[in-house]
Amino acid sequence: MTPTSTSHNRPRVALFPGSFDPFTIGHHSIVQRALPLFDRIVIAIGVNGAKRSMFRAEQRLEMISALYRDEPRVEVVCYECLTVELARQHNADFILRGVRMIADFEYEKNLAEVNRALDGIETVLLYTLPEHSHISSSIVRELIHYGRDVAACLPPGMTLPEV
Repeated sequence: MTPTSTSHNRPRVALFPGSFDPFTIGHHSIVQRALPLFDRIVIAIGVNGAKRSMFRAEQRLEMISALYRDEPRVEVVCYECLTVELARQHNADFILRGVRMIADFEYEKNLAEVNRALDGIETVLLYTLPEHSHISSSIVRELIHYGRDVAACLPPGMTLPEV
């Protein structure tokens, strides 16, 4: 058994769900650090019609796909179903999540327990690097709203469309 294969000789696939409105340097760091752990990572942009987003789902899909265009092990999709349902559609045995602070941990623990109970899927948590722990999509949206430069909060080379 290789380090990146399951006991059933299936590729290790992780689903990395989130709204990613926008995708930050912290999100990018989680993906980069998770790539050695998995054969494939599916970045899953959750679409919630009841929630007002700064960027349309299609814009987020384009931005993140462009960022990983040279990384064949990363796929980017949008979804509106239960996360565990999408995980099964992509043969993902793991849900990948990032944790910035204690409040995130408590929320993620509860979510992991629900997902395990629903479908037996395991959640893998990676802690955000200290230099990114203060960056969140909501803070980036707030800075954008007030016309501030957010380049330091975004992955290298990522540009945001006009809002």
